Amino acid sequence: MDRKIADFSGTWKMKSSENFEELLKRLGVNMMLRKIAVAAASKPLVEISQDGETFSIRTSTSVRTTHIVFTVGQSFNETTVDGRPCTSFPKWETDSKITCEQTLQKGEGPKTSWTREITNDGELVLTMTADDVVCTRVYVRE
Repeated sequence: MDRKIADFSGTWKMKSSENFEELLKRLGVNMMLRKIAVAAASKPLVEISQDGETFSIRTSTSVRTTHIVFTVGQSFNETTVDGRPCTSFPKWETDSKITCEQTLQKGEGPKTSWTREITNDGELVLTMTADDVVCTRVYVRE
């Protein structure tokens, strides 16, 4: 089955962000770290390269750079927004949307997940969820 999946590759810069601080709060990040994270994450640069269903996503901010590599349909290890190791399982929800459930490797915390979707007008929408708090970030290609 050869399906036409969206092309996520490119360099993306953030256009808008909603609820990021609320998400960090729900994850139990202390106020000091939240302020730093929110400031640093205000202008992230996201570089995505895609080879079929395998993705490499590098997110750079002034404070830190994260890099994940995964293949849709295969679990992989990553770190939650607040720095805890988790096992993530990405899957296609539609041909242009990947959803990913995260399971903490140890300890307890809010249930977290993310989705990445290419919209009809070519924007990249990243949603991050911690229990009932949803953070939405919209990116445009540079």
